[in-house]
Amino acid sequence: MYTFQSRAAADLLMLEATAKHILQLLDKTPGEPGIITVAQIPAALETLAKAVEADEARRKALELAAQSPDAATSAKAGAESAELGAISLRQRVAPLADMLRASLAENKDLTWTPKK
Repeated sequence: MYTFQSRAAADLLMLEATAKHILQLLDKTPGEPGIITVAQIPAALETLAKAVEADEARRKALELAAQSPDAATSAKAGAESAELGAISLRQRVAPLADMLRASLAENKDLTWTPKK
């Protein structure tokens, strides 16, 4: 479990796997406390938006491939789709993106702490 904090928003609790994935997307070190400064927030939001777009494109491509008449292609796409899970990256990122936008608006840094 990770706790994300900003003086511009309520604390955000996030499951470890999701938090690690998002921190890696942001080129931050998971497993340690950290900070996203106000100056870094616009780039972080852009990075998250691009990752969401890529995730959605991959999901769409897999959905189309799963409908392929070729059984092997369809099965492989179905397995990859199941691996992605039912919850999209957009849904997982949304609370943190909201917190980042609030932090930017109020000129406040965002920090996180992993719970052990």
